[in-house]
Amino acid sequence: MTTHKIYLNPTPVRIWHWLHALGIVTLILSGLQIRFPEYVNLFGTYKSAIRLHNTAGIVVALSFVLWFGYYALIAGSLAKLYIPGKHDIQRGLWLQGVYYFFNFFRGRPNPHHATPENKFNALQKSAYMVIMLMLVPLVTLTGLALLYIAPAWSLVNMVGGLKILVNLHFLCACALCAFVFTHVYLATLGVTPWAHFKPMWDGWEEIEEKH
Repeated sequence: MTTHKIYLNPTPVRIWHWLHALGIVTLILSGLQIRFPEYVNLFGTYKSAIRLHNTAGIVVALSFVLWFGYYALIAGSLAKLYIPGKHDIQRGLWLQGVYYFFNFFRGRPNPHHATPENKFNALQKSAYMVIMLMLVPLVTLTGLALLYIAPAWSLVNMVGGLKILVNLHFLCACALCAFVFTHVYLATLGVTPWAHFKPMWDGWEEIEEKH
């Protein structure tokens, strides 16, 4: 068995990834203190948690704009990378599901081989499409509406009032939190538990070739 390396993650993508990850984790932890102040106290006062949450929310909103702009306008690969194609729907979802639930634990090879033009398998594409093109924009918009409540009052009324907006923001945050745990777990399912983390540090993915 031989190996070779491919440059999978350019520097702008890696910078964005870790900036976005830090912002999301900060939002989750500060949000827990805001939602459950009687049980969680990670950042001192309640006001400090709110200030940190608001700052992290703005950072995540800006990082999303950078991500969208890079893939849609500069790289021009947003649809190809993040929206499942015909083959993904017809065969890829099934093959990857069988791999993750059964074949990985039997030592079988991953049916998807990452390339710079096709980094994500069918399940990853489907998940990232929902997360990055639906959930993150929704949690960002509801968060900004809560942050700038007076200018966004018409939007607040449109969704049914402040209580509905708060609960919608919280439910989106819970879904995002669940994705983070799933994302980290699936990232360990490489040749080694750290194999998929390394390309997000230096950009290079090591590919095994069987002869």
